[in-house]
Amino acid sequence: MFESLAFIIFIVAIIFIIKTVNVVPQQHAWVVERLGKYHATLGPGLNIVVPFIDRVAYKHVLKEIPLDVPPQICITKDNTQLQVDGILYFQITDPMRASYGSSNYIAAITQLAQTTLRSVVGRMELDKTFEERDHINTSVVNAIDESAANWGVKVLRYEIKDLTPPKEILHAMQAQITAEREKRALIAASEGRKQEQINIATGEREAAIAKSEGEKQASINRAEGQAAAIIAIAQASAEALRKTSAAIIQPGGAEAVNLKVAEQYVSAFSQLAKTNNAIIVPANLSDMSSLIASAMQVVKSQK
Repeated sequence: MFESLAFIIFIVAIIFIIKTVNVVPQQHAWVVERLGKYHATLGPGLNIVVPFIDRVAYKHVLKEIPLDVPPQICITKDNTQLQVDGILYFQITDPMRASYGSSNYIAAITQLAQTTLRSVVGRMELDKTFEERDHINTSVVNAIDESAANWGVKVLRYEIKDLTPPKEILHAMQAQITAEREKRALIAASEGRKQEQINIATGEREAAIAKSEGEKQASINRAEGQAAAIIAIAQASAEALRKTSAAIIQPGGAEAVNLKVAEQYVSAFSQLAKTNNAIIVPANLSDMSSLIASAMQVVKSQK
C-alpha cells in the first residue's frame, strides 16, 4: 500500500515538474494563458509556469516565413487576363497580437495579398506589368504591412514568381518580338553597309589627297631642280665670260681672239658644204680680214 502511494506521488511529481518547467527553443515564442486570460509570453530558454493554472495556448515561430500565394487571374487596364503567381515573406513581431489579433493571420495575409495584387495590376497595361514588377511587389508589401501590424506580423517582401497571359497573347507577343528582332537585324545590316560606304569614300578621299600632295611635291622638286640648273648654267656662263674678258686684256689676248674667231668662221663655212641647205652668204668671202676686224671691233667695244 505504501509502495503504491509512493509510486503515485512520484508520478504526480513528474507530471508537476513537466507542467511547471518549459524549455522554449531559440527563435520561438510561447503565449501563456492563466485561467483563460493572456498572462505572458515565454522567450527562448527555461521558463516556469504554474501547473493546472497556466497553460501554453499558442506557439509561434519568429523566423522569416515564406508563404506561397495561390495563383489568381487579374484583369489589366487594357482588359487582358493575366495569371499571377507570387510568394510572400513575413515574420511574427508580436506573439500576443498574432495570437489574438486575428483568428487566422496566414489566411488574412493571403487574401489581402491577392486583393491588393488585383488592384495594382488593374491600374496597369499588360506590357507595363512585365516591366514594373518591382513596383507591383512594393505596392503589395506596403498595402499588406499597414493591416498586418494589427496582427503582430511584419510583411518583409513580396515576389512575383510568374506572369502568364493567355496563349493568344503569348503568340502575339512572340510575333512582335520576332518582328522587332528582324527590324533590328535589318537596321544593323543597313548601318553596316552605310559605314562601309563611308569608309570606302573616306579611303578614296585620303588616297586622292595623298596622291595630289605627292604630285605637288614632285612638281615643286622639278621646278626647284630646273631653277637650280638655270642658275648653275648662268653662273657657269658668267664665269666663262669673266675668264674670257680677263684673258683678252692679257698680253697677246687680242691676237688669240682673232685667231679663235677666224677658226670658228672657217669651220662654220666648211660645214655648209656638207648640207643641201640654201643660205645667203657674203659676196666677197676672200675679205676675211675685214670680217675679223669687225668682230674685234665688237669685242673692244664690249671691253
